[in-house]
Amino acid sequence: MRFDWDDSKSKILKQTRGYTLQEVANIFRNDYVERIKNDAPEQFIAIAYLGNILVSVIYEIRYDEEGEYIWLITYWKSTKKERQIYEQYFY
Repeated sequence: MRFDWDDSKSKILKQTRGYTLQEVANIFRNDYVERIKNDAPEQFIAIAYLGNILVSVIYEIRYDEEGEYIWLITYWKSTKKERQIYEQYFY
């Protein structure tokens, strides 16, 4: 699985929320809940633990000459509703 992101946005997220998008990509190595968002372009939300914090990550599936990759857009600490969705699958 390949990942990419906007480096300047990643630095801002590190300063404001504690993790870079590179660090956030690690959630895809573990169990996560995936949902589609109703946006154009088509975007997805993944909910998973990053360390001991449940986070929600917005991403898109993109393609280049090497094939498919995940374009990370942003993340935040999961809301109460997102936590409930996650718990439906893993508890």
